[in-house]
Amino acid sequence: MWDTYIIIPMTNVLLFIYDIIGHNFGIAIILFTMLIRAVTWPLTAQQLKGTQGMQELQKDKEWLGIQKKYKDDKEKLAQEQMRIYKERGINPFGSCLPTLIQFPIIIGLYQSIIRSLASTPLSLLNFSRNLYPFLDVTEIVPLNSQFLWMDLGRPESLDIFGFAFPTLAVIVVITSYIQSKLMTPPANPGDQSAAMGNMMSIYMPFLMGYFAMTFASGLALYFITSNVLGVAQYAMMGRANWSNLIPGKK
Repeated sequence: MWDTYIIIPMTNVLLFIYDIIGHNFGIAIILFTMLIRAVTWPLTAQQLKGTQGMQELQKDKEWLGIQKKYKDDKEKLAQEQMRIYKERGINPFGSCLPTLIQFPIIIGLYQSIIRSLASTPLSLLNFSRNLYPFLDVTEIVPLNSQFLWMDLGRPESLDIFGFAFPTLAVIVVITSYIQSKLMTPPANPGDQSAAMGNMMSIYMPFLMGYFAMTFASGLALYFITSNVLGVAQYAMMGRANWSNLIPGKK
């Protein structure tokens, strides 16, 4: 089921884009990422709504009064917090949801890239069997995996003064951090869910950076494109919490 509904369709869509744009695998991944962003737009809109609700809650008089009243009773404070969230229709983990939804896409894209760059007769045979009829394997194989200085089928590193520097991984960490911080509401003392969201905005970028450094650089290209598009979406909607990027700013 994983191959039938995730890997094979993703591989064919990616290769279809690759074929119609003149066999540039890097551009194909960028366009594929834009397509994924468009398809998952309803989730992004829900994320924006939830984050805005969390931001407004930090200034809500009722919630501030509850925090003050039950500051010494963590159990009661948690109960009141869940009640407020339910009444206001707020999902405290909304800012993390799109990142979690990305994991099947990340795994699927990685496997699609590896399968597309078939390097042995057996893998090439399996690859050709999974292509949809509208794709001509003789026109696609061998796949051109070169994009700028990168081999998209291998982990990326740039030789700087004799040192292999993981350029894309660093960019992935920075762009992931910016995107997550823009969508994370400020945490008041005692607000455990918001504090957890802030922690996720720190840990997740490094996890993404590890993936980018370890796996095929085509995956890192997907991360960067997705992050940049996400920041652009939030900014155009006027929902980006830019003050979160300034350390210590309340």
